[in-house]
Amino acid sequence: MKILGMTTRGDQILDRTLSKVGGKGLFVKELEAALADGRADLAVHSLKDVPMELPEGFALGAILAREDPCDAFVSPHYESLDALPVGSVVGTSSLRREAMIRARFSHLDVRPLRGNLDTRLAKLDRGEYAAIILAAAGLKRLGLEARIRARLEPAQSLPAAGQGALGIEIRADRADIAAWLAPMHDEKTALAVEAERAVSRALGGSCEVPLAAFAEWRGDALHLRGAVSMPDGQRVLRAEEAVRTPDLAGALALGKRVSADLAAQGAMDIVNTLSTMPRGDGPNTAPSGPAS
Repeated sequence: MKILGMTTRGDQILDRTLSKVGGKGLFVKELEAALADGRADLAVHSLKDVPMELPEGFALGAILAREDPCDAFVSPHYESLDALPVGSVVGTSSLRREAMIRARFSHLDVRPLRGNLDTRLAKLDRGEYAAIILAAAGLKRLGLEARIRARLEPAQSLPAAGQGALGIEIRADRADIAAWLAPMHDEKTALAVEAERAVSRALGGSCEVPLAAFAEWRGDALHLRGAVSMPDGQRVLRAEEAVRTPDLAGALALGKRVSADLAAQGAMDIVNTLSTMPRGDGPNTAPSGPAS
């Protein structure tokens, strides 16, 4: 097996948030080009970075068993968000995480944070931020679990759709690769993630909208929670549904029920407002600076 190293535009553009430069698709387009022209047979993605609709001719060949789906609080000096002094600078690249912090900790200064994991941690260690919020799964996969000061439970910070799960993308016509990947596919993770992605798909979720969707198994029942927020955290809509022993159709229907509940509460008003807002507007636009 050969690994084809690639740097995507999502990795290259570090001075602006994803919502201002084209969204999560920036992390997958170059990889899909390599699949299309035969340079690569498969591409491994964090599912939270995969657009809700794949381009024609591509498919997810397998979804692997989920790692920790939660957000993680990382700081060299403080134990939790609650411990941060007034005015402390907190870094995140996610409008979802930003909205969560602003809703519960209005005294903190939330600022953008881009770059790969090493770059983000280096900025933290240089004192540009008092704390940063990252995906626990990424830290654990890279052997950096010791950097996690606190794990933010879903009740504190509801995860993004697909967070913690890896998806393997292939060309839809590569039945040989699909067969090879089949033993790696985790059905329970796949059903949970499909329910989550159904919420985001129905609401037109993008990097411009603080949208969360998280499904977890409780015995034989799949429980799904969804949330849509304004970036300032002043308005947060929530919905929750469950279904027993779902198949794929049942998981997708679960996602549609949760998205319909959110829509009935006014979620599309939020989505439409943020989707038409000129890029550069909104809270998460200040340049990074030293922590207070």
